[in-house]
Amino acid sequence: MTRIIMSGCNGAMGRTITDIVKEEEDAVIVAGIDIADSGENDYPVFPSISECNLEADAIIDFSTPKILEEILTYSEEKKIPVVLCTTGYTEEQLARIEEAAERTAVLKSANMSLGINTLMKLVQDAARVLAAEGFDVEIVEKHHNQKVDAPSGTALALADSVNEAMGNPYEYVYDRSQRREKRAQKELGISAVRGGTIVGDHDVIFAGKDEVVTFSHTAYSKAVFGKGAVSAAKFLKGKTAGRYDMADVIAAN
Repeated sequence: MTRIIMSGCNGAMGRTITDIVKEEEDAVIVAGIDIADSGENDYPVFPSISECNLEADAIIDFSTPKILEEILTYSEEKKIPVVLCTTGYTEEQLARIEEAAERTAVLKSANMSLGINTLMKLVQDAARVLAAEGFDVEIVEKHHNQKVDAPSGTALALADSVNEAMGNPYEYVYDRSQRREKRAQKELGISAVRGGTIVGDHDVIFAGKDEVVTFSHTAYSKAVFGKGAVSAAKFLKGKTAGRYDMADVIAAN
């Protein structure tokens, strides 16, 4: 049985994960962390993780970058592995995550879905063939109108996958409205769309002479991210200090 602390339990993803875990035979949420207790949870809710005194095997954080330091400090002190699902971290926070991984097990992923993590591998393979032949690479992501960060962490992760496969030659360009010039060969454009209730769409476009190859992923429900987060928590149970990602979870299944 994997005992989980759910940080951000009363947010949309927290509620989704709560419902998913209810159907799991080998996982249980023992505590939630949220600034407000809705009174609807069947587990205790603490306004701060530092106030949580219950034993757990893993923390899932689907909250806000603002409480990252508190989450990591608790994880380090209690030696409880943590799954970081939040996006929008600063460079300083990313460095802090790497530092924490030296003392506790940390799994960070911009997107928890199995499909997206498979897509990252596919676009790397495609880049080695198509980008090597001069195809331009563009990424377009679409999300609901309540998402505050842009571009999405997933779009950046996909861009990094392509860039790493090619030896990191690309410059990321997020807005061409102020540019009056032709597209540079080593430019990787990332565009963001915000509207309605779009859960998450990502297109990776390889545009060459007279042909275009597009890799697409569409999430129809937040459940795909929640299921991945729960799988990651189960995977991290008992793991030693280190930096993990969803590729490790997929390989273990």
